[in-house]
This record gives sequence, structure tokens and C-alpha cells, in this order.
Amino acid sequence: MATPTPLRIDFVSDVSCPWCAIGLSALEQALERLDGVVQADIHLQPFELNPQLPAGGEDATEHLMHKYAIGAEQVDANRAVIRERGAALGFTFNVGRGSRVYNTFDAHRLLHWAELDGHHLALKKALLRAYFSDGDDVASHEVLARLAGEAGLDHEQARRVLESGAYADEVRAQERFFQERGIHSVPATIVNGTHLIPGGQPPEVFEQALREIAAATAA
Repeated sequence: MATPTPLRIDFVSDVSCPWCAIGLSALEQALERLDGVVQADIHLQPFELNPQLPAGGEDATEHLMHKYAIGAEQVDANRAVIRERGAALGFTFNVGRGSRVYNTFDAHRLLHWAELDGHHLALKKALLRAYFSDGDDVASHEVLARLAGEAGLDHEQARRVLESGAYADEVRAQERFFQERGIHSVPATIVNGTHLIPGGQPPEVFEQALREIAAATAA
């Protein structure tokens, strides 16, 4: 039996990005199909869609209307498409009028810490569910520490990380690293540092791309 081909996968994304939730779900489904073919080493990389957001965030519908110069009806239509794509992957989007969008920098600091402990994927999925399915404030230290505990991390240590401001420099450095290499929209899936799979692709697209990269790598 052939040995699975190891692939490093850098998944550049934000916690408040719906297509990132779709992309991560699709990537994981593709990797399940590639079990025995690919051995994935996934690293979550930070990207902030709205780094300027204040504490308490903003109304999500008004934010999107202003950001993309579209009407509320178009925002609703876009959300309907996202809900449908999410449902097909088993991910529930409950975002609608009245939802808010939050600053995600502290969430990225916590994810950086979680990666050091190997719980980054569990925390990332918990954060995405908390924001998109449950409507939680993912800028709240209380919410973030609770989610860390649910993801298998130490709740009190997570609180200390958040209150201390730890890993801020590391997160900023990683953000700059990928922006300087041309990543200006997310999700962006980078395989072995050279192959880019842009956007929230369906599982079939991820599967085909990863299969081709693995074959070329093993050749």
C-alpha cells in the first residue's frame, strides 16, 4: 500500500468570513475522501477582513451595504446563497438582519496559541459555529475563553492569553507575510507554499487539486 503524500496546507481566513467557513468545511470533506492518499498538515493563518471595527462591532447588514455599495435586499440574497452552500456541507448559517460583525484580532491571537497546543482546528470550527450559527460576540474575551475550553484547551490559560495581549506581534507578522505574497481576499488555501486554491471551493475542487498536487509531489 502506498504511503500517503504529506502536504502542508496553509488556510488563510477570518473568523467572520462566511466563505471561509464554507471553504474549511469543504477542505475537510475533500481530505476525508483523500484518506490514505494525502497526509495533511493544516496551519491556520490570520486575515482580518475588518481590522478597524470598534469594540461592540457594527450592524452586519449596514456594514455590508456600506462596504460593497449594495442594498439590503442584495445582502439578503447573498446570505441566502451562503446558507444554501453551507447547508450542503452540514454547516448552519443563522446570520440575518440584526446580526453584528465583530473585530476578530483577539480570536486570531487565541488561534495562534491554540496551534501551539494542537487544538487550532477544533477552536477554529468552534469560533465559526459560534459566530455564524449561534450569533456570539467573537470579540468577547468571555466568549473566546469559553470556546477555548469547549475545544479542549485550558479555559483559564486562554483567559490569561487574551488579557495579556500575547501573540499580537506574531499574528501581525503572519498577516503581513501573506499579504505581501499577494493574499488580499479569503479564504486562500496554499499547498506546500506554492499552490494556491482561492475561495470557498466545493469539496470536489479541493479534492482534485490536492490529488494532482500530491501526485506531482510524489513523482
